[in-house]
Amino acid sequence: MEQSLNYQPGLPEPAAAKTSGIKRYLTLLLRSRTATFGFIVIVALLLIAVFQSQFATHDPTAQSIRVRLTPPAWMEGGDPQYLLGTDQLGRDIFSRLIYGIRISLLVGVAGVAISCLIGSTLGLIAGYFGGWVDTVIMRLVDVFLAFPFLLLAITFSVTLGSSLRNIIIVLGITGWASYARLVRGQTLSIREQEYIQASFTIGSNDFHNIVRHILPNLVTPIIIYSSLEIGVYIIAEASLTFLGMGVPPSIATWGNMLATGRDYLSNAWWLATFPGIAIVITVLAFNFVGDWLRDVLDPKTTYDI
Repeated sequence: MEQSLNYQPGLPEPAAAKTSGIKRYLTLLLRSRTATFGFIVIVALLLIAVFQSQFATHDPTAQSIRVRLTPPAWMEGGDPQYLLGTDQLGRDIFSRLIYGIRISLLVGVAGVAISCLIGSTLGLIAGYFGGWVDTVIMRLVDVFLAFPFLLLAITFSVTLGSSLRNIIIVLGITGWASYARLVRGQTLSIREQEYIQASFTIGSNDFHNIVRHILPNLVTPIIIYSSLEIGVYIIAEASLTFLGMGVPPSIATWGNMLATGRDYLSNAWWLATFPGIAIVITVLAFNFVGDWLRDVLDPKTTYDI
């Protein structure tokens, strides 16, 4: 207790304080069943994505017409070698689900990172400097927000073409406007605080104020919003791929599995059902964790531990 009382802002945080902070957040996480579920799912997905070759039972692109449309192992006619059955080309559904995890997480995280970088930079500039700079940037934001997210993504996707790199770029340049509006609003509020005005009076320049005072206060809302947006980007990638404008069919993704399974819903429901469930669980996990982060990191919210 004495060590924490002697701690002063600007000095390195004591190791005991860091440990106590981690323990506090872990306790708060375990108190929320939905957040715990989401956290476990996300960690499991990350581990599977990293070691996907160890989890997959077959080559996701290997075809065998002899075993095409084999039902899941627990159904009549199922094969224990194919736990979740096979698709119309005899490819293992389970292995394709495993390999699709890395693509979905990559697209979601990378797309959000690009949107965050572009939108946060422009929003910070608009909110801090104001004037004609603010007007120009916010009118550009209004133009982007005037179009539905998916429609705008389809437009860019048709222009750039279908590839994994392009779909990440498309989602990144499509969703930046929401970040710009969020960061601009936060920056306008922070800039009017008394300590910012005091910093101006003692001669601090704009760079110092932005780095030392504005950016640290923007980290929390950006993290919260980004955690919620990852699920949105995963759905957007699956939607674009389903429409044939996303990741090429040769790559095993959940969107491609949905696209190929729509023609077999009546006689091979497992082709589209399992990737659909995977998308739902993944998006819910990120939303649960995002909601928990919003509650925990909100300075107006207090918790008794």
